Amino acid sequence: MKAGHSQEEIRRHNLSTLLRQVHIGGPVSRAVLADRMGLNRSTILGLVTELTTAGLVLEELPRDTGRAGRPSLVVRPESAHTYVFAYDVGVDRLAAARIGLGGVFLDRRESAWPLDVPTEPGKVAGVLTGFARQMLAAAEPGSRCVGVGVAVRGIVRHPDGLVRHAPNMGWTDQDFCAELAGRLSLGVPIEVDNEANLGALAEHLRGAGVGHDNVVYLHGDIGIGGGLVTGGRLLRGTDGYGGEVGHMIVNPRDGSLCGCGARGCLEAEAGERALLAAAGRDPQATGQEVVRAVVCAADRGDIVARAALHQVGDWLGVGVANLVNVFNPSVVIFGGMLHDVFLGAAAQIRSRINVSTLSASRKNLRLRVSALGDDAVLVGAAELGFSALLADPLAIMAGAPGEQPVPASSK
Repeated sequence: MKAGHSQEEIRRHNLSTLLRQVHIGGPVSRAVLADRMGLNRSTILGLVTELTTAGLVLEELPRDTGRAGRPSLVVRPESAHTYVFAYDVGVDRLAAARIGLGGVFLDRRESAWPLDVPTEPGKVAGVLTGFARQMLAAAEPGSRCVGVGVAVRGIVRHPDGLVRHAPNMGWTDQDFCAELAGRLSLGVPIEVDNEANLGALAEHLRGAGVGHDNVVYLHGDIGIGGGLVTGGRLLRGTDGYGGEVGHMIVNPRDGSLCGCGARGCLEAEAGERALLAAAGRDPQATGQEVVRAVVCAADRGDIVARAALHQVGDWLGVGVANLVNVFNPSVVIFGGMLHDVFLGAAAQIRSRINVSTLSASRKNLRLRVSALGDDAVLVGAAELGFSALLADPLAIMAGAPGEQPVPASSK
């Protein structure tokens, strides 16, 4: 830290840094922590002792070292003791997980949401509260929830989490954070963000983007969302609306109508509905299975399915080429249903990128599918939920309720 900071600020910063090292990197020895943080071992011992007393970390012998001699103790996160609730509010499904410190899945729930049933914020919050009731009841005695992270498909204002517009869900200016907080009554921070932002964060920290500071993550389901990591940080823009690549215009002349009201958006030309319509399938069907069915049909030689993948892959390649020229990422990651689209149309996507990008911009470019798969958004939502704890561990633990009540009703 810079000179002039108080001892308390330095201590808080060091506690935050150490806990983040263990949370993201997993079990690590005090000697390695001292080397990474540039601190002496006695200072590291003091920090570890404070975090251990708070119930956030534990020192133990490493498991299966494979080395002779007595191994050094390692500091590991107390995953079962400290956790967050992570929610993924999709257009056609709702998912929830109880995720422990260190990114460990402890419990999960999921429910389909029929497209013909309006996704009213109050009803959605009720279902998520029901998930919380079930997971709290199954939690280990004495464990504590320290935060809640929520992913939604839409434009989300930062930092207050107001959902300004979610066209595929029919939401406009919804304070979903307050809607959920009123039902959960857990007394912990609740954060809401765009699902692609959180997918990008997850892949950057724990997935296909590890080791890369400039990442483009594209998440596809019914729509297409994008998350951009530049210089190791999420690119949010002035109010948090940065990265809405699904509404980048790729076909301005003869473009399909998008749910946002514009024509020719990437989402409208390369999204799930565009693929199904081009393949002659029911465009109202949803989910990765219907997308995989088109990809599998193309693999088997279905001419219509192949043409659909070629068309969607070309438009997707146009979108990626624009992003490569503007942001010069080292890796582009395809998540959600775009995982399958990329596998089925990789040649077309690469061809478009090779034709439409500057050679210097694509020289070190890698195209990858999500390493976290269907869990990417939940993992990112958990990181959002842990953000307050990681920023000031002891203050959050001091304020976290010791015995958290199970919400009385999910209605």
